[in-house]
Amino acid sequence: MSLPSLRLKANSDRRLKGGHLWVFSNEVDIAQTPLTAFTAGQEVQVETASGKPLGLACMSPNNLICARVHNRDVRHPLDKPLLVHRFKVALALRERLFPQPFYRLVYGDADLLPGLVVDRFGDYLVVQIATPGMERVRAEITEALVQVLKPVGILFKNDSGARAQEDLPSYVEAAYGEVPERVALEENGVRFEAPVWSGQKTGWFYDHRMNRARLAPYVEGKRVLDLFSYIGGWGVQAAVFGASEVMCVDSSAPALDLVEHNAALNGVADRMAVVEGNVLDALRELKQADEKFDVIIADPPAFIKKRKDKRNGEQAYRRLNEQAMRLLNKDGILVSASCSMHLEENTLRDILNASARHLDRHLVITERGFQGPDHPLHPAIPETGYIKSLFCRVLPV
Repeated sequence: MSLPSLRLKANSDRRLKGGHLWVFSNEVDIAQTPLTAFTAGQEVQVETASGKPLGLACMSPNNLICARVHNRDVRHPLDKPLLVHRFKVALALRERLFPQPFYRLVYGDADLLPGLVVDRFGDYLVVQIATPGMERVRAEITEALVQVLKPVGILFKNDSGARAQEDLPSYVEAAYGEVPERVALEENGVRFEAPVWSGQKTGWFYDHRMNRARLAPYVEGKRVLDLFSYIGGWGVQAAVFGASEVMCVDSSAPALDLVEHNAALNGVADRMAVVEGNVLDALRELKQADEKFDVIIADPPAFIKKRKDKRNGEQAYRRLNEQAMRLLNKDGILVSASCSMHLEENTLRDILNASARHLDRHLVITERGFQGPDHPLHPAIPETGYIKSLFCRVLPV
């Protein structure tokens, strides 16, 4: 099969040769291969300035990242056989790591499938597509997943903001079989039901699995506050791990309903309380009520979605963590997490230290957490590493 060429400028191939998968629009020799000649999702052969093939990619000609490489071997295009192979390779890693079928099966660039995410909930799969190239082969994605995993149902949860940037339509629909509103999963020995049709992202966040497991020795017999709790990933596990009381705070009433449901699934409903409302408002009200906690978990949504948001986002992390520290008992634990790709761990550490010093507290970091191994890091693409989780002991000076 002959594919059109995307020719790079001289010396613009170094990143790709170093393992990166993205082609930026300013790296393209538009005199020889104008971007206006390509359509969104079109597959191309990326070439050096001298015409040497570098790999196959799919186009997003109107974006800064104008192409994403999915194969270095130009003999194998993005089709069902390649997808079957990629899924089998990805599955082999997850089955080696996890005894039960609850994990992120495909993590985009790190699994050499840029723009594709697949989460597995036992017999159900939830798929998110963020690029025109993957949208073009959505039928093949479904067929390949059915062949490799034989699921009962596949849900396409394609309603993310990233799709709007690619001029892709927003939709949520079953692509194969039937998928219920809520699906079951188990994490760290704790049972949950996740709202895959209406929930955030795919309905669940597998990325903090290992960090939530770290909670166990910190929470036994303790009073715990879970901020931005969603459906109780941290909070319900804290209760199962032996916390004496857990309070979950979130702005979503449906999410808090599921906190209570998931607590009941695990027999810990009597130790759970929920508070609906803005988290910062709730923190102020808890402070006014002179409430105190032994462990506080602050795992907010991304405050820094783009580089231009960095300053305001860092201030938001500072406000959140400082207010949380005010509610800690004298020898308290703050678990401060961030999913903002643009917030470096060192910056989060500095924010926590500054917050502690402002309150005349002594802070030490006892553990540092990353995303789980079903979200592997591509060494040439630092953007694939986004989760930070710092376990902090906060003491009086």
